[in-house]
Amino acid sequence: MDARDTEFKKELDATLQARRELGDEYESALVDSFLEKVDQRIDGAVERRVRRQMAEQQMVVARGSRSPKPTDSWGERFGFGIVSLILAIPLSAIGGGVAHLPGLLVAWAGIVGVNAFQAARTHPELFRGRRHRESAKDDAWED
Repeated sequence: MDARDTEFKKELDATLQARRELGDEYESALVDSFLEKVDQRIDGAVERRVRRQMAEQQMVVARGSRSPKPTDSWGERFGFGIVSLILAIPLSAIGGGVAHLPGLLVAWAGIVGVNAFQAARTHPELFRGRRHRESAKDDAWED
């Protein structure tokens, strides 16, 4: 666990403690504040990743070869899953608290949609039909 994870855990603990001390009337403000911090952290991680990929592409272009394949390590997929689960808690609470079951369903539909989009982006073969996979296998046998 690095320093950022420790800091993030401290922020979450402080938010939960403040919620216990202040009561229900401040819950919305506390959740909004915590989500803002989560947003900032995600934005920073995305910005660093984009900068790194742009630098890699610029190096490849300068060398005159093809652009690199996007990296997709197990750690990045795991991190995306963890962030989704962490954000699911306050989103479920807000959706369920404001609009009850329909709000909860909308919140989870959004969470599932974001994860499905990420899976389709990183592994498009997961969402191709069976017919397409079988024709790809047939093509491989012909080579």
